[in-house]
Amino acid sequence: MMQHLIDGLEVDKQQQSKDSVYFRDGVRRIDFVLSYIDDKDGEKKQDRRKVFEANLVAAGLELETEDKSESEDGKTYFLKIHVPWEVLATYADVLKIKVPFKTNDIPDKKDVPMSWLCTPYRLPEHVMQPEPDYFTATFDKSKIDFFLIEDKETFFPPSTRNRIVYYILSRCQYSKEDKDKKGIKRLLNNGTYIAAFPLHDSRYWTRSRDANCDSERYALYKYWARFSRFYKEQPLNLIRKYYGEKIGIYFAWLGFYTEMLSYAAVVGLLCFIYGVASFDENIWSKEICNETIGGQIVMCPLCDKKCGYWKLNTTCSSSWQSYLFDNTATVFFAIFMGIWVTLFLEFWKRRQARLEYEWDLVDMEEEQQQLQLRPEYEIKCTHRRRNRVTQEMEPYLPLTSKCARSVLSGATVLFWMCLIIASIIGVIAYRLAVFAAFASIMKDSPTNKLDVVGSLITPQFATSVTASCINFVIIMVLNFLYERVAIKITDMEVPKTHVEYENKLTVKMFLFQFVNYYSSCFYVAFFKGKFVGYPGDYAYMFGKWRNEECEPGGCLIELTTQLVIVMVGKQVWGNIQEALVPWLCNWWVSRNARNHPESLYSRWEQDHDLQTFGQLGLFYEYLEMVIQFGFITLFVASFPLAPLLALMNNILEVRVDAWKFTTQFRRPVAAKAHSIGAWDEILNMIAVFSVVTNAFIVSFTSDMIPRLVYKYAYYQGAEGSMEGYINSSLAVFNITDFKPENRPDDSENPDWFFSSNITTCRYRDYRNPPGHEKPYIHSMQFWHILAAKLAFIIIMEHVVFVVKFFVAWLIPDVPSDVKARIKRERYLIQEYLHNYELEKLKIQLSQNGPNIEQCTCPTTAATPVKLEVLSDCLT
Repeated sequence: MMQHLIDGLEVDKQQQSKDSVYFRDGVRRIDFVLSYIDDKDGEKKQDRRKVFEANLVAAGLELETEDKSESEDGKTYFLKIHVPWEVLATYADVLKIKVPFKTNDIPDKKDVPMSWLCTPYRLPEHVMQPEPDYFTATFDKSKIDFFLIEDKETFFPPSTRNRIVYYILSRCQYSKEDKDKKGIKRLLNNGTYIAAFPLHDSRYWTRSRDANCDSERYALYKYWARFSRFYKEQPLNLIRKYYGEKIGIYFAWLGFYTEMLSYAAVVGLLCFIYGVASFDENIWSKEICNETIGGQIVMCPLCDKKCGYWKLNTTCSSSWQSYLFDNTATVFFAIFMGIWVTLFLEFWKRRQARLEYEWDLVDMEEEQQQLQLRPEYEIKCTHRRRNRVTQEMEPYLPLTSKCARSVLSGATVLFWMCLIIASIIGVIAYRLAVFAAFASIMKDSPTNKLDVVGSLITPQFATSVTASCINFVIIMVLNFLYERVAIKITDMEVPKTHVEYENKLTVKMFLFQFVNYYSSCFYVAFFKGKFVGYPGDYAYMFGKWRNEECEPGGCLIELTTQLVIVMVGKQVWGNIQEALVPWLCNWWVSRNARNHPESLYSRWEQDHDLQTFGQLGLFYEYLEMVIQFGFITLFVASFPLAPLLALMNNILEVRVDAWKFTTQFRRPVAAKAHSIGAWDEILNMIAVFSVVTNAFIVSFTSDMIPRLVYKYAYYQGAEGSMEGYINSSLAVFNITDFKPENRPDDSENPDWFFSSNITTCRYRDYRNPPGHEKPYIHSMQFWHILAAKLAFIIIMEHVVFVVKFFVAWLIPDVPSDVKARIKRERYLIQEYLHNYELEKLKIQLSQNGPNIEQCTCPTTAATPVKLEVLSDCLT
């Protein structure tokens, strides 16, 4: 008999489709899967599993185990979990899940004029709208017949079902002796189980053979995750239905950000084209390249001893390159980006408000999140006090403990930020130390003789590029280490809820990343070349290395180089890390199973071989995009093509993320979120700060203001012109005034220096010449330029901020039609509940007949359900 049963199970196994998401009976759906390996010395683990699984059964879940002999590797057990209707209804009530009660009767807006132009970008309607539009209300188990329940098995979508199962798993005990030992997360950490995940509904490249499966994963891959679909809209409703609102709102934000980037990219490209088209107007570069002007100007050495005198026309190429990004259009683009970022944030608020309504997140109050305590908080907080709202005893962290943890956490973050600054100072010291070496080595380098790039490979260029690369490596290493430190100290703080945990971690990570990624750009933009002194009195770092100077072409081109290397390098590295690493890992894990027939390689084994999408996986996706947002806003005045590079990256990023979620990762547990959380405040902070940084870049990093002051105040001709600007912008120094430690060695000076009677050299500054009554003191032109720079900063900031606040006031956060729909839905809920209660009362009266005294009217409010439903089920 037993042998017959085993043979029957093997037949069932052979007949079972690889895409099956049901128990062996083909009726009960698999809502979650746990896997484990039975170790030789794993008696404690066996005891934990036995208690844990018994408590899951007591909580109402149904279990089915796949023996290791049925698995592909012959050693892994799979525990399949099904949540029956009664448990679903109970926890849907606890979690305040919204469900449909009436079909939406508000007509859609009229068609947009010329909407046919968007037809190539549209997806089929069944993909964009996978289910009808309903009015929804919070589920109430006592009013089951109030809701539109056609089939109890399909009423709650798989994303809601796996969310409920995970809620139970995370609060279920696994020890009879210690009640604090509970939760699947701890069981995964101690190796009792090796994986816990909901199932994908099919293979991604083909539909499921089971007619009861929707094959939504296949639809997502076909219409969304393929790179050939890069120009198509995203099926956000299907993403939300399959992965949950939290992941859905991330892709909605990423898509909207990419769409808005297209406008900034077009304007930035036009500004760049203007720079190319107006090359002939670049008189100062022509003077630098002119043999009779720039070729006759002898410049002072750029370092001590090892750097010789040089002629200005050697910077001809860098001067022309600098003009591409340092022209009149730079000011316009800086102002435009200040307004663009406001429009982006305001329009996103409207888009987010529409999604909140469409995805039933309008009434998802923070209080609901507060009621859902983190299991780790409940375990670690041994103190109890009465909740003023629920009047129930709840765990809490004493104020003294909370303050001590916060201080230690803040000190750790501050230490790591100081570590980054120390590493940046080290990179600066490298720049100062190797510049002289590069200058000496490259003086007679063969690269100087190359036709195209010979003039570009200068000591400044070599120093800048190598320092940028070293800085990038340091950034990535520190980033790798700090991620783990940030998670540890956030765990140490014991945040109360998941929302609080994510917000704390977000702030810590962003503060670190802000300093890590942007500090080098801030140095080049606002410090390099600003504190160098002058030939007779140079400033030294640590009294040893002479501070760096900007080239006569300006520091703007070096800021551009720094920005491109760090920004593009991070994006390329990020895409490799996101796409290639998971693919290689999955390829290696599943290499033995690729040729197995489908009857031997089940759906849970296929998903088990995929990569885990961690709890903080979405956090890193946001972080990557917000760091990019900082690059294209904080320093965009130095590189108008930054939005274009970001746009091209994001078009790829959307599809890489989609491909990764659909094909390389296990299905994440669905989670709700009504906004992008703390990232919204961070984006607003960056938006305000970017106005200040771009105003300072235009004023102090670019040469825009000095050129305008010369054109309108110092040009000697009848009409404003830039002729003579280069000569005006360079101060004169008598070479006999050089100190012995600053004077270059004779072997470093070029041959033409000895064949000419040269008594002076020039340097980039506005100082009185030798022979003046106050030699080498800042001239009046310097103070005029400084006043103009400060005036420009004040004017630009006030203009942009006034426009920003006006635009923010002008654009309402919630569209008017969304407000109307919300009011309509609230009205209908009240009306339908009222009618529902009246109908129940009439039925009860009719059943009781004339004996009205026996009538007991039902209460309109549902009996409150305790939060700890799990403990109620287990007692």
